[in-house]
Amino acid sequence: MADALKSDPPPRRRGATMNHLQARLCALSRAAAGIALQPEPRSIGSFARGRQLCAGTFLFAGGLVEAPDTPIWDIAMPSARFAEDVHGFAWLDDLAAAGDGTARRRAQDWTLAWIDRFGRGRGPGWAPDLAGRRLIRWLHHALMLLNGLDPARSGAVFRSLAQQTRFVARRWKSADPGLPRFEALTGLVYAGLSLKGMEGQLAPALKALERECDREIGEGGGLASRNPEELLEVFTLLTWAAAALTAAGREPLPGHRGAIARIAPTLRALRHADGGLARFHGGGRGAEGRLDQALAEAGVKPRPVRGLAMGYARLSAGRTTVIVDAAPPPVTAGAHASTLGFELTSGRRPVIVNCGSGADLGAEWRRAGRATASHSTLGVRGFSSSRLAPGVRGGSPAPLAEIPRTVEFRAESGTTVHNLTVWHDGYGPTHGLTHVRQLMLAYDGRALSGEDTLAAFTDAERAAFDRMMGRSGGEGIAFDIRFHIHPDVDVEIDMGGAAVSLAPKSGEIWVFRHDGAAELQLVPSVYLEKGRAGPRATKQIVLSARVMDYASLITWTLAKAQDGSTAPAPRDLGQEDEAEQDWVLPWARRDRPDHEG
Repeated sequence: MADALKSDPPPRRRGATMNHLQARLCALSRAAAGIALQPEPRSIGSFARGRQLCAGTFLFAGGLVEAPDTPIWDIAMPSARFAEDVHGFAWLDDLAAAGDGTARRRAQDWTLAWIDRFGRGRGPGWAPDLAGRRLIRWLHHALMLLNGLDPARSGAVFRSLAQQTRFVARRWKSADPGLPRFEALTGLVYAGLSLKGMEGQLAPALKALERECDREIGEGGGLASRNPEELLEVFTLLTWAAAALTAAGREPLPGHRGAIARIAPTLRALRHADGGLARFHGGGRGAEGRLDQALAEAGVKPRPVRGLAMGYARLSAGRTTVIVDAAPPPVTAGAHASTLGFELTSGRRPVIVNCGSGADLGAEWRRAGRATASHSTLGVRGFSSSRLAPGVRGGSPAPLAEIPRTVEFRAESGTTVHNLTVWHDGYGPTHGLTHVRQLMLAYDGRALSGEDTLAAFTDAERAAFDRMMGRSGGEGIAFDIRFHIHPDVDVEIDMGGAAVSLAPKSGEIWVFRHDGAAELQLVPSVYLEKGRAGPRATKQIVLSARVMDYASLITWTLAKAQDGSTAPAPRDLGQEDEAEQDWVLPWARRDRPDHEG
């Protein structure tokens, strides 16, 4: 569990050589005869980004290139992720949002240039998920792409559409499970519905899509990656495919409909009060408006989720939502060591956040974003709660080296407080310590109280703790509890260093206080988000202390101030609370070998 997250290798596509070979073979196929049914454009673009593209400002996957009057295929691609985003053609949504003559000419010229330059199977765009994404966008915006073209140029578009359809039909199985495979199959469904001559691809695509829904979407409506934004993207694709089938007078298969019905409640549970998704395990908040649109099109009635939603616990009261990562990290390349981390949103304003995914900013930022210290939780200094695999090996996720084997929770709702207790044993092998976090959200949502405990319970754990104490020379085991603040929140030390005031742009004031058993600091942090060329500077509250005995408890409170008053002080545990705390702790767990460091 030592925080030894190594730099990631550049992403490699499985079967890249075979992809290019099949793309060249499919180029010999007969062109599609035309559009049988154009699906309604459902992908939402950005007017501002569309204007930026027309002006020569290209921002993809955290890379920024400014090249006025330069075709998109002539710019220097700063990274492999940048190039893949460009070849996926999602930027057609932005040009369609701009909607003027310049945007239409850019869309047509750049699409035809792609066919001339890469249509024979060259370039990074010949992966089944990128081809599926491209098919969806070309068919969504077929009217914009084909309007005013002469027969020779429109024929080139239809030949390329047929080529890409046959390529995806042959190669979709080589796409990674999860979102990439759903992108490939949804593109194939679109092509089978929309293109004359491609009707034979529809039935196999629908059966394959149903099988993937049954295989990848769990009974609780989640994905193995536990990435909320990825779940939203899959949900969006499934609703698009269902809407296109309905428009064509067909019905989605039962497995397809069932996956939509399972996912919708989970996404609602992972949604903050401001409409954005919780940002865990590489996911962001989600594209503006996409979740609302997908939920509206799905038509699934809201219903409560019992227990965890894809491994996340939710507390909600008044205008406040708290979402907690209450499960071990997934066995995927995008996993973060975020167990017991939480986010808090008040109304339309995020307050407590995670740093986010730095994948678009390079290996070092990606590695930093995965560490426990980049999440709003407790971390033993110099260690993460999980040791994560560095990336992918041969196209498949490498196994996680060490993760907490025991992550359990209990939630209660009363008349005055919503209570959540969750713990993990991630620091057991190295330090003999279990982290227990108790969160209590007031019934009106105006106060969140927390208790973080590090404790050794069994004889084996206490022996491991004693060994670490010996190595420290009796100075104790240092740990930090971090609360990363959203960059739009003004934050400053208050009350002579005893509290921190947080002021979102909504005008309300939150006050953070603690029990005095730890040192309080306000230090720099970063906020990493997709669609930006670099991190945003922000702050984090850090409570620092040392474990000197077999248990250490820190309590804290984050509460709204009323009429200039300050937040109440954190309460002390009474005898009744101590007994309850003992009851919920895991007293017996299997021992594991210690890690080096």
